[in-house]
Amino acid sequence: MPSAINNTILTLKESATLGVNQKALRMRKEGVDVCHLGFGESPFPVPEIMVEALTQSAGIKNYLPGLGLPELRKEASDFYAREFEIQSSWENTVVGPGSKELIFHLLMLLEGPFIIPAPSWVSYGPQAHILAKDTYTIATERKDSYRLQAEALAQLCGTLGKGQKILILNNPCNPTGAVYPDQELQALAKVCREEEVIVISDEIYSLIDFRKEKFSSIGRYLPESTVVTGGMSKAFSAGGWRLGLAFVPDAMSDMIKPWNALISETFSCVNAPVQYAALEAFSQFEALRPQIQRFTEIHSVAGSYLFKRFMQMDLNCPEPEGAFYLFPDFQNHREILKKRGITKCHELVDDLLNARQVAMLPGTDFYMKPEDLCVRVASVDYSGEEVLEHFPGLEHCNEAWVEQRMPKLKTACDRIQEWIS
Repeated sequence: MPSAINNTILTLKESATLGVNQKALRMRKEGVDVCHLGFGESPFPVPEIMVEALTQSAGIKNYLPGLGLPELRKEASDFYAREFEIQSSWENTVVGPGSKELIFHLLMLLEGPFIIPAPSWVSYGPQAHILAKDTYTIATERKDSYRLQAEALAQLCGTLGKGQKILILNNPCNPTGAVYPDQELQALAKVCREEEVIVISDEIYSLIDFRKEKFSSIGRYLPESTVVTGGMSKAFSAGGWRLGLAFVPDAMSDMIKPWNALISETFSCVNAPVQYAALEAFSQFEALRPQIQRFTEIHSVAGSYLFKRFMQMDLNCPEPEGAFYLFPDFQNHREILKKRGITKCHELVDDLLNARQVAMLPGTDFYMKPEDLCVRVASVDYSGEEVLEHFPGLEHCNEAWVEQRMPKLKTACDRIQEWIS
């Protein structure tokens, strides 16, 4: 007989990022030459140190503690303290099956309205919807590279009144590639402290920072009420391994006991072999650092190439500073698109995929208005193994090298250029 489904779940659609990935892969399987700028998955191989550790740990079959392998929690908290000045004792470090699940758990655990800067990652809103949380989006501006400004946060908090609130901050940002400078983090921290705001700082891309300055977390300036999340998916190229981390400040240690109970009734624990492999990655990070830095330099080269091409097309686009995304808009081509019946960003991406076989995501999936004509572009459609083999170093890369070694990026730009001409 037909099953009765929870009405809240029926209102969900498949995650936009996962959905576009499956569609693009399906089209390629059918022989369509798709330029896949829709999915943010690192193209590089998992570092051999981690692969060897996973292989050696494959026979470990025991359930581990719900909060995670103690040795991993210690190594990870020490690493984040050294690398990013995140002060969270190992007892307050939590291991989960990806930071996405940990963020979902945090939203279950923490009371209060949920604040999402627009644009932000696609899954924050749906997770809050599942939990029936009161959710508020804050518009940001292109001139600020779509970074949330303290004044806007203070204004919204003023309307929400007294009591605990939750802010999600993605830094470096998916979908824009923006990285928050210290002075903006300090200003945001001041507002959060005054307005009783707990910050969930999603820093899954913190090691993928193109700037010369050292990456800063808002946790440096708001240590008492910032929960930092990270994991192995992006910089370590192990997205399918599904291991995330959350670093709870000691001032919020009262949430660890209920979180442990929640874990015990949901995912129980993260699979043991992957935890041991992650332990090796953090304990041997200095051996991995040159490889991770090489990955980051290549991400920078790809992002810079796309940014320059978008500028030549007269697209508005903040220059990427980290992660592997760009967030251009087609507003300067609004009249041309209108003549084709395209006035909204989802119409734009549908037409580009159907007419030119370029896959991207519409800005509406990231909480933007449809008429803004924004799209998210992922800059990773190339063979990571081949690019690593031939990478001459950051100072020797030029446009010709990118077009030779990352031909899908060139083809995608050529097709977009033809499409708007």
